[in-house]
Amino acid sequence: AFTDTERLIGDAAKNQVAMNPSNTVFDAKRLIGRKFEDATVQSDMKLWPFDVIDENTKPRIQVEYKGEKKTFTPEEISSMVLTKMKETADAYLGTNIKDAVVTVPAYFNDSQRQATKDAGTISGLNVLRIINEPTAAAIAYGLDKKVGGERNVLIFDLGGGTFDVSILTIEDGIFEVKSTAGDTHLGGEDFDNRMVNHFMQEFKRKYKKDMMDNKRSLRRLRTACERAKRTLSSSTQASIEIDSLYDGIDFYTSVTRARFEELCADLFRGTLDPVEKSLRDAKLDKGQIQEIVLVGGSTRIPKIQKLLQDFFNGK
Repeated sequence: AFTDTERLIGDAAKNQVAMNPSNTVFDAKRLIGRKFEDATVQSDMKLWPFDVIDENTKPRIQVEYKGEKKTFTPEEISSMVLTKMKETADAYLGTNIKDAVVTVPAYFNDSQRQATKDAGTISGLNVLRIINEPTAAAIAYGLDKKVGGERNVLIFDLGGGTFDVSILTIEDGIFEVKSTAGDTHLGGEDFDNRMVNHFMQEFKRKYKKDMMDNKRSLRRLRTACERAKRTLSSSTQASIEIDSLYDGIDFYTSVTRARFEELCADLFRGTLDPVEKSLRDAKLDKGQIQEIVLVGGSTRIPKIQKLLQDFFNGK
């Protein structure tokens, strides 16, 4: 995020987004290594509060920083985040880190991979290699160290805003990506949205008032919904208490896990479509998958785990 006085990264940037939406940049990963006229860039741009301009066919992010208009490449924005991560790691370890391995989605093309590597270089890191995110997840679980012959592994990665399914084969520590599938716009935020809409309707029924156009009320409701969602992964009920949510009205309510699952039923069930597609593309039957690795906060949702378990007959 860029302000009149400073540049903020991470939580500090997130905490001021409401006051400064057009100069708070996110999703650089959706721009990196792509051309401005790329269809995904054009559709994503419609959803972003910050400006993206065309400079020699490349997208550039335009913000106001210290009172002046500035433009940055996606690589530069990514490098700022990487620099911050390097500083955090340096402080924690008490050393100066130079080398890094950077992960990218398995479907990234050469241009996206090179641009990601460039971002690392700009941030002063020596990027040893770029590896696929599902491969990194498998390594984190030590699956490359397991003995035995060739094994098929399905990585189910459901994060805040994206959903990726990958099938890998591992043999003698060598990884091969067999297939990838997913939804570039599905994740925890969509589940939050369902809950936000649900409570907006409830508020309207109870108090005959619509908070649709009040950004601050919606933001407070969204924060409460995200917290409730997390609670529902370990409890069967969550309460929401927001003082003076809208028009001076205190909003006290609750939601059960079952209700949350109903609100998101189609989205949850829909995560199995890319699983089936990736199996088809890899020419594998679901019985041939030896390991399933869950990645991303949204895989903590019990219903998601249950759907997967049922699909893979108890695995």
